[in-house]
Amino acid sequence: MSEAALPAAPEADEPLLPALDLEPAAVAMEPGSYRDRNGAVFYWQDRVFRRLSAPALEHWRQLREQPFFASEQAAGRIVGTWEVDAAAEGFARDLPGEGAGVPVLEHERVPFISYPYEWAFGMLKDAALLHLELMRQALAVDMILKDSSAYNIQWRGAQPVFIDIPSFEPLRRGEPWVGYRQFCELFLYPLILQAYKGVDFRPWLRGRLDGIPAEQLRGLMSARDLLRPGVLLHVAAQAALQKRYSGSASNMRGTLAQAGFDKAMILRNVEKLGRLVSGLQTSGGRTTWSNYAHSHSYEEADFARKQEFVRRAAATRRWKRVWDLGCNTGTFSRIAAAQADHVIAMDGDWKAVEQLYQEEKAAGPAGSILPLVIDLADPSPAQGWLGLERRELAARGRPELTLCLALIHHIVISANIPLADFIRWLAGLGTSLVIEFVGREDEMVQTLLANREDQYDDYHPENFRRLLAAHFDIREEQELKGGKRRIFFATAKSPVS
Repeated sequence: MSEAALPAAPEADEPLLPALDLEPAAVAMEPGSYRDRNGAVFYWQDRVFRRLSAPALEHWRQLREQPFFASEQAAGRIVGTWEVDAAAEGFARDLPGEGAGVPVLEHERVPFISYPYEWAFGMLKDAALLHLELMRQALAVDMILKDSSAYNIQWRGAQPVFIDIPSFEPLRRGEPWVGYRQFCELFLYPLILQAYKGVDFRPWLRGRLDGIPAEQLRGLMSARDLLRPGVLLHVAAQAALQKRYSGSASNMRGTLAQAGFDKAMILRNVEKLGRLVSGLQTSGGRTTWSNYAHSHSYEEADFARKQEFVRRAAATRRWKRVWDLGCNTGTFSRIAAAQADHVIAMDGDWKAVEQLYQEEKAAGPAGSILPLVIDLADPSPAQGWLGLERRELAARGRPELTLCLALIHHIVISANIPLADFIRWLAGLGTSLVIEFVGREDEMVQTLLANREDQYDDYHPENFRRLLAAHFDIREEQELKGGKRRIFFATAKSPVS
């Protein structure tokens, strides 16, 4: 599936495209995989499949015989994939085109789909290094990755996993690495932008799904920057080359092939890129919440009571998916993870998310916490072709439990979102909820109100409790910080029959 992420299959009660009113047993084509005609993804029941063209089937059967492919699947760095019989599975009649005669692969499900513009710096860097390592191993057996899209990598917790199986194809003699430009635009240039210029790459990737063009990054580089590793060769030279061929009838790929590329040249480029990416570092320092574990406003005893309340609420059942909104550095994400299959930990502070990612990565690949940089006041929208290529947050997997701890005052006061709207949004997720109300007497709220007009007539504990009770059943509540804060555990109201 070239340049498109492989989403988790929709839940039975969570159709991929609700507007289409699909039957539960119907085949649903993935709109984000339209770019690769050789390996379109579709869903059936709660499973993920991919139909293959005849050339893609041949490439797959060559790939599955390679020892590196089996070892990388076993290590979790390539998504689990196997061939299935479409006729035997029972969905062949619903497939467009050849039906039962179409070769089909089944993929292991990815727990939650995320996009590069939601990743911390370290996540994009590790995804780039995984791509280059798979390139290196493929080249050793005369294969190559034809695509180099960051969307071809997803995550199991803090472990990157490659999902675009049809991207592997035989290496053709004399041809260059055609995915090099894409690697630069979606991996290397965003990393350089943040490492060398201190500019957050996420808005750039969100604003242009195909990545950062060489000429745009070149325009941001000073003369001194040309002396930095990788800038002259991979940015300035590429911008000049692309400008030369822009609008030209010349076949750039064919011209490069005629130059006599060989495997050794591609491998040297891959290895040099690996060393370059490994050396890139984001700027140091701390943002407001990246040292949250040591700077929160709680006394030790009160913080322990808050942790125990969350632990007790999380232990009421086993949760398939938990969202931790405003996760900071993951203190409460880890408490929820003990009772959950997967935790999606979100915060708008990228340095806090970076710290959480590095800690989860160091803990090993068995972790279930996926850290994401997401501003809840401006979350990732549905975008791309027909607004379906990249899905908005809730469409990728709603939570069964949501944590909203020390968050509500930032939503209402900092982001100016009406309290009723935020509670209504939470209720629309159909989730159980652990939520903390931070009162006006709390020093954090006092700080927020110190330099702005107090226009927040809705921000009062009585109104908060009324709104919460209108949408949720409150199961437990507890005072914190001598009554300045109050924490609630609530469950979604049962639908009226």
